[in-house]
Amino acid sequence: MSQTSSASPIYDFHAVEPKWQAKWDKAGIFTVPDIPPADRPKYYVLEMFPYPSGQLHMGHVRNYALGDVIARYKRARGYSVLHPMGWDAFGLPAENAARERGVHPQEWTLANIATMRTTLQRLGFSLNWDREIATCLPEYYGKQQQLFLDFMQAGLVERRESWVNWDPVDQTVLANEQVVDGRGWRSGALIEKKQLSQWFLRITDFAEDLLKGLDTLDRWPERVRTMQERWIGRSEGAKVRFALHQPPAALDDGLGEVEVFTTRPDTLFGMSFLAIAPDHPLAAWVARQNAEAAEFVAECRRLGTSVEAVETAEKRGFDTGLRVAHPFLDASFPVWIANFVLMDYGTGALFGCPGGDQRDLDFAHKYDLPVTPVVLPPGKDAADYTVGAHAYTGDGSMINSDFLNGLSTQEARSAAIARLQAQGVGEGVVNWRLRDWGISRQRYWGCPIPVIHCPDCGPVPVPQDQLPVKLPEDVTFDKPGNPLDHHPSWKHTTCPCCGKPATRETDTFDTFVDSSWYFARFTAPHAATPTVRDAADGWLAVDQYIGGIEHAILHLLYARFFTRAMHRTGHLNVDEPFAGLFTQGMVSHESYKDSAGHWLYPEEVERTAEGVVRRDTGEAVTVGRVEKMSKSKRNTVAPVAIIERFGADTARWFVLSDSPPERDMEWTEAGVAGAARFSQRLFRSVGAVAAELPAGGVALPTGAIASQADALRRVTHRTIAAVTDALEGFAINVAVARIHELTSALAESEKLGAVDGLAFARYEAARTLCLLCAPMMPHLAEEMFARLCPADGLAATQPWPEAQPNLLVATSVTIAVQILGKLRGTIEAQPDEDAATVLARAEAEPNVARLLEGKRIVKRVHVPNRIVNFVVAG
Repeated sequence: MSQTSSASPIYDFHAVEPKWQAKWDKAGIFTVPDIPPADRPKYYVLEMFPYPSGQLHMGHVRNYALGDVIARYKRARGYSVLHPMGWDAFGLPAENAARERGVHPQEWTLANIATMRTTLQRLGFSLNWDREIATCLPEYYGKQQQLFLDFMQAGLVERRESWVNWDPVDQTVLANEQVVDGRGWRSGALIEKKQLSQWFLRITDFAEDLLKGLDTLDRWPERVRTMQERWIGRSEGAKVRFALHQPPAALDDGLGEVEVFTTRPDTLFGMSFLAIAPDHPLAAWVARQNAEAAEFVAECRRLGTSVEAVETAEKRGFDTGLRVAHPFLDASFPVWIANFVLMDYGTGALFGCPGGDQRDLDFAHKYDLPVTPVVLPPGKDAADYTVGAHAYTGDGSMINSDFLNGLSTQEARSAAIARLQAQGVGEGVVNWRLRDWGISRQRYWGCPIPVIHCPDCGPVPVPQDQLPVKLPEDVTFDKPGNPLDHHPSWKHTTCPCCGKPATRETDTFDTFVDSSWYFARFTAPHAATPTVRDAADGWLAVDQYIGGIEHAILHLLYARFFTRAMHRTGHLNVDEPFAGLFTQGMVSHESYKDSAGHWLYPEEVERTAEGVVRRDTGEAVTVGRVEKMSKSKRNTVAPVAIIERFGADTARWFVLSDSPPERDMEWTEAGVAGAARFSQRLFRSVGAVAAELPAGGVALPTGAIASQADALRRVTHRTIAAVTDALEGFAINVAVARIHELTSALAESEKLGAVDGLAFARYEAARTLCLLCAPMMPHLAEEMFARLCPADGLAATQPWPEAQPNLLVATSVTIAVQILGKLRGTIEAQPDEDAATVLARAEAEPNVARLLEGKRIVKRVHVPNRIVNFVVAG
């Protein structure tokens, strides 16, 4: 430890941080057994595991720092804490890297894992490294294959043909959410719609349960539950079967009627057209007969397939020339192929009621289709009511609707469903937006789907004793498409049922599968089975899950489904994987461009008197807006550089202190420098107390202590209470602020000199600071604690300090004194002191007395322990 010229100690994080990390590892204090001990409560804290891209940025640091604070805090509170780490290691980026760099995906991935692991370890996170998993290793994905076969046996797996978004460059299926403006999110290629045989997990079997389960997740953010509820999308309505009017003789079998789901059967009398999706079987038949229809369908398939893309696109259609009969009227209506109807949403068809739906109204206006109002808004007159530029979507009473006239919209829905059922052309149903999960991906770097295709036996599960089905290592990436299809021998095998030549499934799992059960594998990561029931039942559910809001729908929904499926197949005994969820904000930074328009990393620029310039050339740099750190814009800050310059604890302290953890924060040089200065100040203040301690230590005096010492003790215990409450409520920035205040109080107490009881009060405050900051700045805490309490062992093993109730009670309160509502002074009073005494003291306060002179006091207002206000006249 070096000294300044004034003998003030300097915190040398370069030496201190690796020292304490080695001591923690040697003591094994973060290791827990597979089955939680019976003598302590368990606590499972988990951050969403990272993709091993090779570099962490400060957004990662914030995520894992938040989790580590909770893990260390709960250990101090007496919990047995599971806090594991792993890697979401399969996926297309590694395969693309293999093509671009000429390396094997596994080599690239494992090298990235090693780099990122080293960085996380340097940050001092209290992780269970003995439980580390990587989804790309056979010891993990082989157990995933076992789960899949168990799901097959339980009837939760299905293989069928379906329309998919096909990326012709990456040669793989994309989810709707991965298609942006009609192009692949990675390749940028125009997406094609094609039919493929796909494997599906039957998530819709659990739709009702997934929806109801949201009501039990009271420690999830409300907006996440709302997003999931909307994605599951329960709606009540009716299925209506519209028979084709005078169908063509050449029409294919099964196309004589079109089934529609609607939530508004009450508006059937307002129908003016029927619209079908471009991928609807009837649209396909029309396209085979009509070249213009075929071109329109092809054009629709080039449109982005996400709901957002469809909603924002111009509504266009093609009149097929076919018509359907109305179920209640002696009339028929035209059938249009429409670009705003999705085949995987509802039944792929809808009836258009322009008066009650804005999209239908816009479509009707575009193609001069009739608009019949059928719902009369409250307060309107049916005699002259018309629909103008805006559809009316609310409730009211029915008009122009035959037997429904005069009914409320709710009554009309019931009456319309009853008539549909009586006529045999429809029935009331519950519909779900949720669709089964297509898990097939046409790429190499993923978990092989453990199925063998036999010409005679069909798809056959790989026998359990042949698992894992390992990826071949000798693959090449010189051809487009899936290397497993091109491998000369891997896919060729024999049927386990009949022994004849057969082929392996060459599709691999969607990587969302890998992340849908990893939290369960962490409970027994080295077991021969996917889970060990005693371990899984003991640790699950995860008590606190932490990750970004971008995973609010798919990952969390799939994990909730997988947990239910694993429960059904006997691997778990819980239905909800995450009892508590916290979605942290992003870390943002300025972006920079040089004169050629190239993005620059923050370390490539510097601020000078002339402005922001390149470090190497001095060339002026354009400063962009502050936005989320991303590799594409190079506005990332590498943790390693920060650790080298400021230390791990400073990096942790800044990302925890800048703003509430659920909000976005900006990484700034000034902010991290300020965090570094505070760590030195804290170290000096605690060091000063340690230097004062007598050889035998210091004890609480048995007699009375001076008011200054009592005041410091009260600040200490109020800080314990405040920090504890803040950590329990995940308000970590508030805990940081309270630690700042106690540090200031301790530093100020150095000026008091010899005061009865002050030595103990300062020691108590310093020891408390060590323990309160240990979850946030663990290395600094250990170094200070070792100097202050050398005989007490590691700070990381100390119990959390407890606030003494008698020291939480204030001995005085500051009361604001106002005149006509404006603050004119303050006075000190005892808590709950009688009003007459307080008012007299307030009136005598010098500045208040001067301002009241010559005034008539009309009213004296006393708010106990807070305010006195004088209402005056004259």
